Formats: sequence, C-alpha cells, structure tokens
Amino acid sequence: MAVSLQTKIVNTVPDHLAVIMDGNGRWAKQRNLVRQAGHRAGIKSVRMIIEQCAKQGVNYLTLFTFSSENWKRPDDEIRGLMSLFMEALNKEVAELDQNGIQLKFIGETNLLNPAFKKTMDEAEARTCKNKGMTLTLAVAYGGRADLVSAARRLAHEVSIGKIEPDQVDQKRFAGVLEMGQLPDVDLLIRTGGERRVSNFLLWSLAYSELYFSDALWPDFQSQDLLKAFDFYASRQRRFGRTGEQVEASP
Repeated sequence: MAVSLQTKIVNTVPDHLAVIMDGNGRWAKQRNLVRQAGHRAGIKSVRMIIEQCAKQGVNYLTLFTFSSENWKRPDDEIRGLMSLFMEALNKEVAELDQNGIQLKFIGETNLLNPAFKKTMDEAEARTCKNKGMTLTLAVAYGGRADLVSAARRLAHEVSIGKIEPDQVDQKRFAGVLEMGQLPDVDLLIRTGGERRVSNFLLWSLAYSELYFSDALWPDFQSQDLLKAFDFYASRQRRFGRTGEQVEASP
C-alpha cells in the first residue's frame, strides 16, 4: 500500500469520510467461494481507499469494519474475520506509521480476544503522534450503544455532583461519544447496494451527505470513490439555512 500524502486532486473533498464496506459475502457467493474469501478480497479496497483519501486531502477516514450486530454471525465466520483483521493490521501498521497516518479504534473492544486488543492498543500507541490523516476503525461498534454509553457517563457525572443537569447540552453530549474528539462526518459512502446506515455513527451522521454505491466492496475502485467525491462536491450543504443564505455567505 503505497500511501502518498499529496495535495488535493479534486476541487472539493470531505474533511471526514465514513464508509460502510458492504458486500464481501455476496461477492464471494457470486463466485461460489466461502465468505472468508470475500472478506480477504475486500482488503485491497481498504488499501485503495486509505491511499486515495490520503492523496486527495481527506483528513479523517472512518471505516465500519465490524458492527456490534455482527456478533450474531456464525462463530467460524467471526473467528475468520478477526484473524484476517489482525493479519492485515500487523502487516499494514508499519506503513501507516511511516506515512504519518494516525490509527484509532472505536467500539466495544473489551469484548475482543485479549491478544487482539493488545495488538490494537500497540498500533494506536505507535501512531498516536502522527499528524497526517486520522484513520478510525470501528470494531464491535454500534451507534445506539454509543449513545447509551454517553448518556450513562453524563448521568453519572450528574449523580456525583460534577455537573448540573442543565449543563448537559449538545456539545457536552457529543464530547463523551466515541467520536467526540473528531469532527462530524461530511460524507458517508455505503457499498453493496443497500440504502441504510445500519446503526453506524448515528450522532455524527446527522448532517452527512449519503452516497450509496451498487458496487460490492471488493469491486469498489478508485474511480468509484472519485464519483462519490464528485457527488459530494455537487451538494449544497445548508445545515438548516436556505440556499440563498448559503450562497450569500463568504
């Protein structure tokens, strides 16, 4: 994965891009392969999107790698996914570090195998001082659980008298979410033809532009990403204002 931090190629790219990488299993089924083959094939698309986002000037890239609902899948598929995830992480972290990319993880990582958790912690520590693109991998993550956890933290702070109830506003609430230190998502891409957000970053997606691609994740290529960026560049982001107000603003 030859990541090169160059200037932007397109006129407008999202500051924060999030991706739901869907379609690995269906890609494998179409080829009469086991599902694990589809997950492995999807790694090349992960490499591509990291490289292209760094090159295009995206500052934050968040990938939905394993949802809290994915625990419902067959045990052998979960083991295969986790093994593949660790294999890819061990292989790529040195190059991510070399290219100045900071790696973060969100989700209920305490539910993971301790050896996996240790590898993830080491990767975060190795890259924590990097100043390039921030790559966040959502592992065992669920948007509703994230919201509930944030509410629980604030309720505890109120119960011990650290804050007053009327001090709980949107800024404070956002700050205790797993993505609290990162800006909201500007563009969400979902591959695989589905049109839903699947419990991903529910707070951060409030004003995101949504782009749905019919390409299965292993087939998602750089030209597909550029189409999504073109879509994003064509959008007028109003955030509650009128179009006239947006056009008149500097």
